[in-house]
Amino acid sequence: MYDVVVVGAGSAGCALAGRLAPRLPGSVLLVEAGTGALATADVGSLAATAPGHSRNWAHPAELAPGVPALVPRGRGVGGSGAINAAVWTYVTPADAAGWDQPGWRYPTLRYWYTIAEREGQYASDGPIPVLVPSGELLHPSAERFLAAAEALGFPAEPDKNAGGPPGAGLMPSNSRHGLRIDAARAYLPRPLPLGAQRMMEPRGPAVRADTTVERVLVEHGRAAGVELAGGERIPAGEVLLCAGAVGTPRILLRSGIGPADALRAAGVDVHVDLPVGRGWSDHPAVFLPFRTDDPPPHPHAPTAQAALHWDAGADPAGDVEVLLFTRPFVPGGDLHLMCALQQPDSRGVLDLDRISYGYLRTEHDRRRLRHALRTGADLLRAGLGARTDPGGDVLGNDRALDAWIAAHLTTAVHLCGSAAMGRVVDPELRVLGVDGLRVADTSVLPVVPRRGPAATAVAIGEKAAALLAG
Repeated sequence: MYDVVVVGAGSAGCALAGRLAPRLPGSVLLVEAGTGALATADVGSLAATAPGHSRNWAHPAELAPGVPALVPRGRGVGGSGAINAAVWTYVTPADAAGWDQPGWRYPTLRYWYTIAEREGQYASDGPIPVLVPSGELLHPSAERFLAAAEALGFPAEPDKNAGGPPGAGLMPSNSRHGLRIDAARAYLPRPLPLGAQRMMEPRGPAVRADTTVERVLVEHGRAAGVELAGGERIPAGEVLLCAGAVGTPRILLRSGIGPADALRAAGVDVHVDLPVGRGWSDHPAVFLPFRTDDPPPHPHAPTAQAALHWDAGADPAGDVEVLLFTRPFVPGGDLHLMCALQQPDSRGVLDLDRISYGYLRTEHDRRRLRHALRTGADLLRAGLGARTDPGGDVLGNDRALDAWIAAHLTTAVHLCGSAAMGRVVDPELRVLGVDGLRVADTSVLPVVPRRGPAATAVAIGEKAAALLAG
């Protein structure tokens, strides 16, 4: 029997298990459904986000009525943090204030970010290096992006993690020497590549990869362990679900923890009636393609280098984003601006066999995403590059632009709130109505933050380890 079983070796799970294991030697088990091998470390590669890649779960989903998609989620140790663009941004003060959860105020969250960091502006002795591209790592298009934003009258935001007003600035990256430093590399003891040394104790958790958890065993109102696919049972003193904002709610649902009517309809015995998989949010996005005459980025440079955040709908904290990608998604292809809505009205539904985002249901959301795209086009006209699609006749007509958006709609893959604090878990991450069971990943964030949540997932793991350690 283990004192603690951590389910899911993604960003939060690796941070949690890596921090907790030295305090409970031999008593922490980390279970991962995907492979135990490290993902490709090249920070410039987003190849694993493509459907069909072995590191990608590629969940079928519906972004909007009639708009299907395969949504990438990281498969294997490191989770989505091992295949993403390595953008390291904090939540904004407005995000934390809106959640209104004790122990999750903005100053407290900043503490957990910095505990994870080293070699950054706010670094402690944590395992994750954070850099802002400069010198040879700074791509010329990033400099033109900032100049274009200034020419259009947008303010500068020199430090995206300072908690100040939104604007245009360079994006921090959890990378070093061209390596994406995901949570598996940072927190789990193993030989690491040059430049990724870990400042941690060598003792780590026991790890079982290629091991799918079917459900949490609930006995007399308490989590007693987990049952694996195939029937094996692993007893535990406490279970922590860190399987991500898709995996975690589905384990809860299979365990009889979720909306009672939906569970009964699926033939699952109900233990606790909670709104698992209901009311979550994510950032709807559209990629605006363009070309430049720039040379390729430095091999060690992160791909997502600069972003503009601003208020498009009475949100002073910034409810829209344009993010610059300095490498094409396919060799020889276009560069892209990701134009995204950071505080959408839309809310999603997730069941055992369905992921429905419900994007762009309101005119408020549609108007703001149009505005984001048109602002991206303005940045291109202001000297950033040459737009390749859509044409001006589409950009200038709301109905035509809505149709183009529907045909190109995607998601930033920032799903949050599928097991939210205040609805499914308490501020100490304990599942309501089930002792000995907690959730520690972006499922718990009540609403998706205005900035990408990759760093926040690690901070959640750090905080959860401290909660368990007392």
